[in-house]
Amino acid sequence: SGYTLATVEASVEDLLLDEGRGIEALAGMAAVTDDKEFADRSDAEKKMADLASAAANAQHRRARIRGVVVTLPDGTTQQISARTVVITTGTFLRGVLMIGKERYVGGRHLRDSEEVEPPSVGLATTLARFGFPLGRLKTGTPPRLDGTTINWDACAIQPSENPAVPFSHLRQFRGEQPPLVEANTLINCYKSCTNEETHKLVMDYAHLLPEYDGLGGKGNGPRYCPSIYKKVERFPERTGHNSFLEPEGLNTNIVYPNGMSGPYPEDIQLKIMRTMVGLEKVEIVRPGYDVEYDFVNPQCLTHCLETKTIGGLYLAGQICGTTGYEEAAAQGVVAGANAGRAAAAAARGEAPATPFVLGRDEAYIGVLVDDLVTRGTTEPYRMFTSRAEYRISLRADNADLRLTQKGVGAGLVTDLERIAALEAREGMIEDRIGELRQFRLFVTDWSERGGNDLMGGASAHRPERRHDMKTAEEVLGMPHVTLSSVEGIMRDVQTDKRKAAEELVASSDSDVEAEDVAVMEPSPSSIYDTVEASVKYKSYVRRQHKDMASWRKAQGARIPPDMEYSHANLPTLSSEELEKLSLVRPATFADASQISGITPQSLVYLYHHVQARAKARKHASKKADASQVAGS
Repeated sequence: SGYTLATVEASVEDLLLDEGRGIEALAGMAAVTDDKEFADRSDAEKKMADLASAAANAQHRRARIRGVVVTLPDGTTQQISARTVVITTGTFLRGVLMIGKERYVGGRHLRDSEEVEPPSVGLATTLARFGFPLGRLKTGTPPRLDGTTINWDACAIQPSENPAVPFSHLRQFRGEQPPLVEANTLINCYKSCTNEETHKLVMDYAHLLPEYDGLGGKGNGPRYCPSIYKKVERFPERTGHNSFLEPEGLNTNIVYPNGMSGPYPEDIQLKIMRTMVGLEKVEIVRPGYDVEYDFVNPQCLTHCLETKTIGGLYLAGQICGTTGYEEAAAQGVVAGANAGRAAAAAARGEAPATPFVLGRDEAYIGVLVDDLVTRGTTEPYRMFTSRAEYRISLRADNADLRLTQKGVGAGLVTDLERIAALEAREGMIEDRIGELRQFRLFVTDWSERGGNDLMGGASAHRPERRHDMKTAEEVLGMPHVTLSSVEGIMRDVQTDKRKAAEELVASSDSDVEAEDVAVMEPSPSSIYDTVEASVKYKSYVRRQHKDMASWRKAQGARIPPDMEYSHANLPTLSSEELEKLSLVRPATFADASQISGITPQSLVYLYHHVQARAKARKHASKKADASQVAGS
C-alpha cells in the first residue's frame, strides 16, 4: 500500500494543531449534540447523528490535529506530522506509583526489572491547556511471587479447559484447537484462599496504606476489582477470599496471585501472603503497588472516540476512564479503525470516511462506548453483560454473524477465508433452523420418542392433546430440551421412514423405486450453539425489544420523591445501582438514565415497579373511599 510503520521511543509532550492555533482556537466549540438528548435516542438515530457530526466537524472545526511534539531519550524534541493521532496513555498520564506511604512518579514498573517507566506529564499538561476535563483514578497490581517457593500440593488445582472452545470462529469452523492445546503446553492454575489471620493483618496495617489524590485521600479505584483491603472492609462477615495463583508464562517461575492487590510496605505484603494456604514459605519477587493517574471525561468524545473539539484526535483505553485489558482493546478497535480510515481517506484526497460505529444492539463494544460518551464515568468503568439491554442477542456464539460483515464494510476484514467461512456458517445455520421449523410430529409422538419430560410430563397424553402437533423448533424452545435430543428424534423418524420405504419396495412385485428419505446429520460444533440459542431465545429477544420500545416512550415519567431504593423493594438491582440512585435521587427516568452504572434493564424494572406501586396506591385509595361512603 506504500505505507511504512515505524516505532519511535519517545514521550509525547504536546499536540500540534492546524495553523498553529492553541486553546483560543477551541473557544466556543460546542458538541454537535446535547449529551442528555443524545442518550435518549435509538441506536439508529445515534448513528445518523454521528454521520452528521462527522460531516459538520469536517467543515466547521477550527482546530484539527496535524501531529505531535515528542521528547527523545537524548532529551531533544522532534515534531512528527500525522493526519490522525490516537492517545492510549494507560496509567501513565501524570502517573504516581505508591507502596505504603512511599510515592514516586511513574507509569508502571518494568516487567522484569526494578526500573520504573516515566509518566507522561507534558501530555497531561497539554490536554488540560486545551480544556479537556481531567479526573483522577487509581488501580493496583498484586505482588509477584516466586513459584519455586509455593507448596503447590497444598493448593487446589484449576486445570485448563481441554479440549477448549477457541475464540476464533474460523478455527472453530475448521475444527481446530487453540495452538497451546494442540502443542500440549497448557499451564494449570491453582487456588489458595485468605483466612481470618490474613484479614486481621490486612486491617491492622491499614494505616500504612497510601494517601491518594482522589476521593479525599481514599483513591478512586475499580469497584469490581477491589484490593484485598477493600474486600475485607466491605465484607467483614467473610472468613476467606479466593486467590487464583496464575503462572505468568511458559518460561518463568513468576506467579500472579489474582485478587491480592494491596500496596502495603513490602514486608507487610510478605506477612499477609504467608498466612495463606500453600504460601507459608513464599518469597516475593516484586512487591505490589498502586498507581494513580489522570483520565479524560469521555463525554468530550464522539461515538468514534474522536474528541469533539479537535478533529483527528482520538482517545482509547484507561485515559477514557475504563479499567481492564478487554475494555482498552475494545476502544482501541474503534479509535484505531476510525483514525486509520480517516487518515487513509485524507491521504487519497477523498471525503471523510463514514464513521465506524457499533450500536448497543450490535456489540458489547457499542454498549461500552455509548455508556462512556453519553454518561461519562465517575469511577473506573468495567464492562458487564448486565449493562447491555440486548444481551440475549449479544452472545459469543454469534459474534461473527453480528460483526464480520460490519468489518468487511469498513475495510477492516479482508481475509477471504474468514469471509467465506462466515457465509458458509450463515447458510448452515439458516438451513438447520429451516429444517427444525418444517419438521412436525404429534405431541404424543414427541413424548413417546423423547420421554414424558420432553413435552411437560404426563399432560402430553391428555385426550384433548392427541391431535396437537408441534414443530421441532417449537419443541426445542421449551425448557430443558436440547438440540441433540430433538435432532435424535428427527433422525429416528427419518430412519423409520426410510426403512418403511425400502420394505415397501422389497415387498412389491413392480419396479417401483424407494422414496429417497434423507436422514439429517447432527449439527456440527461450529453451528450447534448458535442454532440452539437462536431458537431458545427467540421469544425472549422479541420481548426484550418490546420492553425497550415501551421504556423509551416512558422516559419522561416521574419517579416518586419518596421512592425507597433497597433490595427489599428492587431485588434485581445491584448494590452499585441502589447506592447511586439513593445518592442522586433522580426526578425522572430520563434523569436516572444519565447516571453512570445504571443499566437500561434495571431502569425498565424500576419503571414497572413504580407503575405497579401507583396502581396499588390508586386501588387502595378507591377502596378507602368506598368504605367511607358505605360507613356514612
